[in-house]
Amino acid sequence: MAILEIRDVTSGYGEVQILWGASMKLDEGKLTCLVGGNGAGKTTMLRSVMGLLKPWSGSIWFQGQDVSRMPAYTKAELGLTLVPEGRQLFTDMSVYENLEMGASNKRARPKVKQNLEKVYTMFPRLLERHTQKAGTLSGGEQQMLAVARGIMADPVVLMIDELSLGLAPLLVLQLFEGLRALRDTGLTIMLVEQNVQMALAISDYGYVLAEGKSGIEGPARQLIKDKHVREAYLGL
Repeated sequence: MAILEIRDVTSGYGEVQILWGASMKLDEGKLTCLVGGNGAGKTTMLRSVMGLLKPWSGSIWFQGQDVSRMPAYTKAELGLTLVPEGRQLFTDMSVYENLEMGASNKRARPKVKQNLEKVYTMFPRLLERHTQKAGTLSGGEQQMLAVARGIMADPVVLMIDELSLGLAPLLVLQLFEGLRALRDTGLTIMLVEQNVQMALAISDYGYVLAEGKSGIEGPARQLIKDKHVREAYLGL
């Protein structure tokens, strides 16, 4: 059953149209990836779903409710959470204070202790550095903190934009394994990622976005074998 559905969404910035009728569905408890080249509209899709951009047309449905015109803070209260590209941490605040900020919405506040234990178990390095300023962490640690802050919001759907960007391969592997573990707890995840092979390897289902339009889709294992995907995105 689809917990989140994007139907023929068009969107953009000013007069520049980026999405031209994009659609996708997220099944509950599954990890779904959205892949594509630079400029395909992946981040615009996430921003439109979250309410940081208003769709020009089309609709976005979450748990059977049309949320297309809702502001981002209302969607956060309902359980939609975005881990943005570039992390966007509060660099002068400690690791713990950043995590606290993640739990600022009403649905998350009663579960602060429970979710804090979850993120420290998942990322023990954050517990070691809980008093350290976020701006002094390594790139990999900052990405861990960005994901952990998203988990602190107690999401129903966790959307992550460019998890692996600029990170060393070993850290990328750790983060992707962490996502798989989150999925195994029943969390619904939407991953936007340029590392197509890694994204498809851990996902249940995948969509390819090209020039702002939905293209190929299917079970991730099938997409890895798709001739067009292999040639265009995997260099094979």
